[in-house]
Amino acid sequence: MAEKKSGSAKTVDPAVTKPAVQNDETGAEATGIEPATEFDPSGAPHQVQDIDVDHPAVDNDPRANTTADQNRIDFNDPTLSGAEAVAKNLKR
Repeated sequence: MAEKKSGSAKTVDPAVTKPAVQNDETGAEATGIEPATEFDPSGAPHQVQDIDVDHPAVDNDPRANTTADQNRIDFNDPTLSGAEAVAKNLKR
């Protein structure tokens, strides 16, 4: 659906100005991005391939100058109390 502006403004076609969005079965807007089937060791999903990893706003080496201990992935265990979780982590 095009929207006309008065005066010398151009016609705006929403199909051109924003990506097509479909609703899923819950009514939420779908992104069109397929669910990830592979993950990096960091836990990042492999979903988007078309980014410039050398762009200054992108950290293409987030583990540089870190230790193995800093990069350890700890999963929360909902069966442990907070005190138990802290005690378990301090034993490492």
